[in-house]
Amino acid sequence: MEKAKISLYQLFVLILLFELGSAILVPLAIDAKQDAWMSILFGMVGGLFLFWVNYRLFLYYPELVPPEYMQKLLGKIVGTFLAFSYIIFFMYTAARVLRDFGEMLLTFAYLETPLFIVNALLILVIIYAVSKGIEVVARTGELFFVSIYFLAITGFILIVFSGLIDLNNLKPILEEGIFPIARVVFTQSLYVPFGESIVFSMIFPYVTKRKGAKKVGLFAIGLSGINLAITMAINIGVLGVDLTARSQFPLLSTIQSIQVAEFLERLDVFFMISTVICIFFKVSIYFYVALAGTAVLFKIKNPSSLTYPMGMVILFMSVTIASSYAEHLKEGLQFVTHFLHPFFFVVTPLLLLGIAFFKNRKKSIHQ
Repeated sequence: MEKAKISLYQLFVLILLFELGSAILVPLAIDAKQDAWMSILFGMVGGLFLFWVNYRLFLYYPELVPPEYMQKLLGKIVGTFLAFSYIIFFMYTAARVLRDFGEMLLTFAYLETPLFIVNALLILVIIYAVSKGIEVVARTGELFFVSIYFLAITGFILIVFSGLIDLNNLKPILEEGIFPIARVVFTQSLYVPFGESIVFSMIFPYVTKRKGAKKVGLFAIGLSGINLAITMAINIGVLGVDLTARSQFPLLSTIQSIQVAEFLERLDVFFMISTVICIFFKVSIYFYVALAGTAVLFKIKNPSSLTYPMGMVILFMSVTIASSYAEHLKEGLQFVTHFLHPFFFVVTPLLLLGIAFFKNRKKSIHQ
């Protein structure tokens, strides 16, 4: 692990940008129809619990990172295998998010550009940032955070003043009861993006004021959940349920609908800027924790030497995991969210916490 220091504010910024990531791109929890915003909020509540689970593990082993305490809790062989599985999973997820970025740019800006070229441009910037360390990534987040929120608030005001929102599109609430919402929560919104906060288990040791990390993390996840719920409510209010579900990138369609005083329109560039920034941080953090996990697991003294080869692996994975964007989405819904996410985000952390509790039941843990 590198000798880096991250402030509580930087941790807050990283978690918020990471949670927004590619989640603002896709029709999140749209299977709940007009109650998608409600499914996101319930998923956020579950995400708060999962964050607490991972933070609690950190309190048991504050000087260790996940690959180390996995070996301590499960034994050398099983712990090493599990830690390596997480590294592969984080790289695979980084590739999926990178694919989302590339497909978005190809669809709305660079129609004739090969996917490989678009993804390569972003991954090269990410490789450079990650090679400089998590502290540099965190400082970069500070620089962009204010601009992201400025663009978000400006977009919200313009949508409201455009008169695009039809609240009837959000009715009736709970038309089919609570069970469809619960099904979407436990198959989608609990995992993406809220369960993904498990990556910060690798970053907790860098935080300067560790006692405040839990409150900051919970607040960041809560705020991101509210932001995503509002975003989906606006998408449905503007586009309706059917059009939101059919749209690959509903927020972009919503922003393209803005027209104020017959001259302020075609504001998709603001969406593109915000999305590129958020996806940059999401891929960077996934990439970084995979890199740091590899360095710890295999005792590599110079982790930066791995940035280019691992970055190239993520790049090639992003263009080969699916032959089309439709297949990419289908793979995500039918395989990733049903099998990989429950195992890596819920089952394993709960199992590790249970074992840690019994092994340390005589040890007092503060916070």
